[in-house]
Amino acid sequence: MSTPVNAQSEMAFFSLLVRAGSLSAAARELNVTTAGVSKRLSQMEARLGTRLLQRTTRRIGLTAEGEIYLEHSRRILADIEDMEQMITSAAVAPKGLLRVNATLGFGRSHIAPLISAFHKRYPDVHVQLQLTVNPPTLIEDACDVWIRFGEPPDTRVIARRLASNRRLICAAPAYLERHGTPRVPNDLTHHSCIGIRQGAEGYGIWHLTSGQRTETVKVRGELSTNDGEIAVNWALEGHGLIMRAEWDVAKYLQSGRLRQVLANWETPGADIYAVYPHQLQTAARVRSFVDFVANAFSSATPVGQEVARWPSNETPTAA
Repeated sequence: MSTPVNAQSEMAFFSLLVRAGSLSAAARELNVTTAGVSKRLSQMEARLGTRLLQRTTRRIGLTAEGEIYLEHSRRILADIEDMEQMITSAAVAPKGLLRVNATLGFGRSHIAPLISAFHKRYPDVHVQLQLTVNPPTLIEDACDVWIRFGEPPDTRVIARRLASNRRLICAAPAYLERHGTPRVPNDLTHHSCIGIRQGAEGYGIWHLTSGQRTETVKVRGELSTNDGEIAVNWALEGHGLIMRAEWDVAKYLQSGRLRQVLANWETPGADIYAVYPHQLQTAARVRSFVDFVANAFSSATPVGQEVARWPSNETPTAA
C-alpha cells in the first residue's frame, strides 16, 4: 500500500519552488540540499505522470501542465487560508496569495507604490499585480481585487468606492489661443478632439449634462490612442481637446499647462472603486488590502495616470 500524499504540502512546496526561481534557491529557503529538492520534485512529477518544470543548472521554467498546477495550487492554498480564518475567532494577520488588477498608468503610478507599502506591513501576503489597458471580464478565479474607474454593472461582486473622480474637458493654452475656446457643447464639433479607444464605450461620443439638459456630441480629431497617458501628452503638446479624469490631469490644471473648458457642463463620472467577489469579503488578505488602499486614497489628491471604465454600456447598478 502506497504512502498517503499530503497534497497541501506538495502544493505549498511547488509554489515556493516557482517563487524561488531555482532549485538551489528553494533549497536554501527550505534549509535542505538541492538534491533533496530535486528528488521531491521528481517524485511529484512521477506521481502525477507529467513534467511540471523545465530545469537547468541555473533556472527553472513552467511547462503548460506546471502552469495549471501552480494556478490551482495557489488558489486552493488561498481558499484554505480563508476557511481557517473564517472559522477561528482569533485575530489572524493576513497572508496568502492576493491577485490585484489595475489599469496601466494608474496601476503603475499609484497602485504599485501602495502594494509596496502594503507588503512591508503584511509581508506574509504574496501580491501579484496585473496591469491591463481595459478591465478583464469578471469571471470566477480571474482575480481577487480589481481597482477600476466606475462601478461595475454586476451584482456578483462587491464594489467599494475609494475616491471621487470627475472627467474634465481641457486643452493646452496654446491650442485655445490658436483655435478659440468652446462655449457650448456643439462648439466641440469645430475642434480637434483627441480620441481614446478604451473598453466598449462609444468611441468619439462625448456626453455632457447641465441641469436637466443633456447633449451628445460626435467629436473628431486627427489623433487617437488606447493609452490615456499618451493622449494627455498630446494635449499638453497642443494637438487638441481631451476628456480625461481629474486624477489624470489635475496636476497640469494646477500648473497651468492645461486649461479646463465647458466647466459648467458635467461629463460621465469615473469614481475609483475596489471590486472583489462576494466569497472573498471575509478573506483577511482582501479586506486588509482594500482598507489599506481606501485609507491611502482618503487623503490623496487626484494626480492619477490612467482611467478605464468597465466594459459595459449599461447604467451602473449597486453591486
